[in-house]
Amino acid sequence: MSETDVYGLLIDGESVPAASGKTFTTYDPATEEPLAEVARGAEADIDRAVESGREAFEKWRTTPPEERGRLLTRLATAIQNDIDRLTELEVRDNGKPLSQARADVEGCARYFEYYAGIADKIHGDTIPLTHGYTDYTIHEPLGVTGQIIPWNFPINLVGRTTAPALAAGNVAVAKPAEETSLSALEVGKLAVDVGFPSGVLNVIPGFGAEAGAALASHPDVNGISFTGSVATGRQVAKLAADNVTPTHLELGGKSPNVVFPDADLDVALDETIKAIFGTNAGQVCSAGSRLLVHKEIHDVFVDELAKRTADLSIGPGSDDPNVGPLVSADQYEKVQKYVNIGRSEVGDPIVGGDAPHRNGYFIRPTIFDNVDNGMRIAQEEIFGPVLSVIEFENDDEAIELANDVDYGLVAGIFTTDVGRAHRFARDVDAGQVYVNEWFAGGVETPFGGYKQSGIGREKGLEAIESYTQVKNVCLKIDQ
Repeated sequence: MSETDVYGLLIDGESVPAASGKTFTTYDPATEEPLAEVARGAEADIDRAVESGREAFEKWRTTPPEERGRLLTRLATAIQNDIDRLTELEVRDNGKPLSQARADVEGCARYFEYYAGIADKIHGDTIPLTHGYTDYTIHEPLGVTGQIIPWNFPINLVGRTTAPALAAGNVAVAKPAEETSLSALEVGKLAVDVGFPSGVLNVIPGFGAEAGAALASHPDVNGISFTGSVATGRQVAKLAADNVTPTHLELGGKSPNVVFPDADLDVALDETIKAIFGTNAGQVCSAGSRLLVHKEIHDVFVDELAKRTADLSIGPGSDDPNVGPLVSADQYEKVQKYVNIGRSEVGDPIVGGDAPHRNGYFIRPTIFDNVDNGMRIAQEEIFGPVLSVIEFENDDEAIELANDVDYGLVAGIFTTDVGRAHRFARDVDAGQVYVNEWFAGGVETPFGGYKQSGIGREKGLEAIESYTQVKNVCLKIDQ
């Protein structure tokens, strides 16, 4: 790939320029060098994509579900067969380490594979009424669905959001983030190559205020999936509400990672690092960004954590380091702002807090100790390699601190006490609970949050609910 490469929009199975003729530049976050020119989609292009999807919908919804499943399987295979090229593209577009990018490509393929197996198993129920009636439900597709995809897991979330939509008989208009549009376009091209009908999957890169807002507010879009910040999610929901369009929102997190003295501390240390530093440089909504450590082990645990954190390798994703760059200059500046806020609230970090002397959007993994849970660095989502350490004394205080944020996406606990783990899972306000492993689960496990972390669930069978509507049929069968 060279900096002169140009990517068009994918509409009706064809790569086309934006109606305005405008493009924007995407950059390699490890070098700050231009990577590609991408067509800048806007309202007129969303209109074209939605119209294309509307025309394709009636044929796609009546395609036998087993055939939809076969096409999804073919796409999964095509992604897997192209894994080396797609991995390299994701590294250069997003910046994440090579092994993580490869896992994301594999995850994208797995989503299409998983939902391929569900396509012919979406069915309703019979409802027992009195003897003279037969009653049953049908799950029908919504129609044209819009997927607004974030920049932190570009290719993975293309699969996570579009695969269930397509399996259920919907068509999709995907709007990838402007920072990381390339892999979504490549997946769209592969879908065309393996035989998806034109218009079933359209991909419109562009900026949120132009393409994203146009998609969320479009009167002919029947469902919206948005992954991103709380502030933008609110705006998406408001725009969709004007058309009474259902929305699925997967928003932010400030997830508690709780470590008790009876835990396997070596495992807890490794998982703590993975939770905040070892996955996409902390640019993860489900990152364990608040470390709650029991008073009894605080000093020993945090000292060892600081040593291991200081030893993490930092570099361009192509070198497969522990920690890669942040995705963009804007994100770099945001994280630096929060590092400065942390210094003003609690003092210097015990490790990190600065940038390596190199090009690219790099920030060293940073730990602030002795944080009060009311501080901004403990309450606000930083979305970078910054960890707040908070001490607690007992189980009740751990739950109180864990729940004392506006978010409720993920919570994790490290303990060998099975009863304690189940009590924590019962009492914590979170959509998913990890026990003795961070990022536990898989494609099959539902994902979504409580409180400000969002509405609805992605992944697993529950995702189908976001992409279908229920029709009830009641027949009087007595004469």
